[in-house]
Amino acid sequence: MTGKKTLSDKSIADQVSQEGCFDLQFRRDVKRKRSNSPVYYAWKAQFVITGNYQDEDLLRNIQNSLDCGRLHFVGSNKIRYSVQDIDSLDQKVVSFFRKNALAGKKKHDFDLWAQAVEIIRQNKGKEIKKWRKKDFLQMIKIQKIMQKYKTKKIREQKWLAEAETIVAILS
Repeated sequence: MTGKKTLSDKSIADQVSQEGCFDLQFRRDVKRKRSNSPVYYAWKAQFVITGNYQDEDLLRNIQNSLDCGRLHFVGSNKIRYSVQDIDSLDQKVVSFFRKNALAGKKKHDFDLWAQAVEIIRQNKGKEIKKWRKKDFLQMIKIQKIMQKYKTKKIREQKWLAEAETIVAILS
């Protein structure tokens, strides 16, 4: 494909209403290359659309229209478009879907996710133990509520119990 082609805003909103995913996770990362393999916890948000290889042009057009994110080829016939950078999520993805409404359950899922993106952005660069307890509790609440809007039920959030333990030490 030559040049940057963009889709209409409505086409993107329609596609995302059907195939998009607003993902929120509480993650545990172990830094194995460091002595004592320290463990870190963090809230992560991402916007994802997956498809088959024949959807590459469509996903590339969405990427060009939103002007952020990356395409990854997954396995033998899948492609994945994702945006993980919190500033891009806030400034480009959230602002786009605030102007271009989604339909059905996806709208409710997005509204909750956008609240989480704002909390993560406000706490960007802070260690998890320095977050305000109110923000952390809101993230747990959002995470739990979002599960009912998921078309495909995702596996249990295995680190969410850890998040509930961590919140006890926050001020």
